[in-house]
Amino acid sequence: MPTASESLTKYNWIPQPAAQRILDHIVDDFLGECPRAAGLAGRMKAETGTRFKDWIDSIHLPKTAQLESHLMEVGFSREAQPGAADCYVHHGAMFPAVVLESGGPVRICIKVDSVADFVATWQLHGCPIGGEPLSQLRRATVFKERNAELLAVERHGYRGFVATAYQAAKAIAAVRHLEAFRTRDRDLGDDALGYAHAEKLYDAAAAEIGRDWATDLFFWCEREFWQRRNRAAQVQKARQDKLGLGWANHDHHTYRCSRETFKEHVGLLEKMGFTCRESFYAGAEAGWGAQVMDHAVCGLTTFNDVDMSPEELLGDFAHAGFTQRQTTLGTVGLWCALHGQAMLQAGMHHLECQFDHHALVEQLERKAGVKTMAPFTTFPYLRQAFTYGEQWAVLPERVGPLVEAGLISREQGEMFIKDGSLGSHLENLERNDGFKGFNQQGVSDIIARTDPRMMAGVH
Repeated sequence: MPTASESLTKYNWIPQPAAQRILDHIVDDFLGECPRAAGLAGRMKAETGTRFKDWIDSIHLPKTAQLESHLMEVGFSREAQPGAADCYVHHGAMFPAVVLESGGPVRICIKVDSVADFVATWQLHGCPIGGEPLSQLRRATVFKERNAELLAVERHGYRGFVATAYQAAKAIAAVRHLEAFRTRDRDLGDDALGYAHAEKLYDAAAAEIGRDWATDLFFWCEREFWQRRNRAAQVQKARQDKLGLGWANHDHHTYRCSRETFKEHVGLLEKMGFTCRESFYAGAEAGWGAQVMDHAVCGLTTFNDVDMSPEELLGDFAHAGFTQRQTTLGTVGLWCALHGQAMLQAGMHHLECQFDHHALVEQLERKAGVKTMAPFTTFPYLRQAFTYGEQWAVLPERVGPLVEAGLISREQGEMFIKDGSLGSHLENLERNDGFKGFNQQGVSDIIARTDPRMMAGVH
């Protein structure tokens, strides 16, 4: 685990343009050799506001000493995976794995939620799918032209390139635990009980099907729950499902946590296999902090927000937790007080996926009336913006104690009961040159702009 000071200095993410140029050249050549893949790329942008390169899981190329040398020069390192002895990954950027093989065609694998859905959507009659239904790895060669092959790949907590031995009992257990996650009681009247219940369900799943598979299924259900409460998500998911893709372009999942539950929240994620990355603090005027966490096997990232003060950043707040704050509530704490914990009653604050930023903004508004807020990041290597948030009803029994404690005014409480309060968003993010980090100042800006007290001029 990094120390508090290391978490502020160790993760200095920078764009990787040299590596991006190599991958862009490979992808451009591939699309030139595979017209049907090029057609898919065109439809991705026109119909979903996404870019072909952001869907790539892995690139498979004939091995040469020159190519191997070029990959190493731009920051890739060799890390063997099952079925791929010469697998190269870039830990300093968000790039697909590059697998060097003894020969054969150039193959690109794109990520999808379900290979069967992709095959059905594209009416690829007779297209064989490698890997049994309900297994952790499924693949299908969907387009094959000249010296290029496009594959669709579906993963569930597995990073290798050869299917593990199929176990029917384990597959059935996965369905059973998926159902348990989907139907879990998110409101037990006490947040500590809610976290304990989620952990109990997770432990049971991990014991039967393994940690990584259980984590993959848990987050499938997290996206599903959030989507039910967010129209922008429903619109965009339908657009991506039209091409058989699903949410496989997810970038990070954002949770809002109260100070009282933050330690339990991080502990649950660490049990699932997440590790702490950089921590955030945007300044005293912002009043919030965050812990970024990664799951290397599942390809998941969480952004975990919490109210905090500057002196608390220097401690191990992710594991030590916080003392209860009675006198003030920041944007994050108030959201949790009004709606519940993001891991429990409320669901995620937002899911961020990778898009062609400008294309998505234009398409969502023109085709579905979904408007996007002003962007909070406009760097050449990173663009970020929220869709306008959902207005959620607020229960009077949540408002009363806040007014009595002096945490909100009586006028604010009446406004929340009458008009509701901002709930969830879809985040439109575009990454370039493999940039892996976030814009701390920009995130602070958008948190301030989504404070419920800013509604109708009430602050």
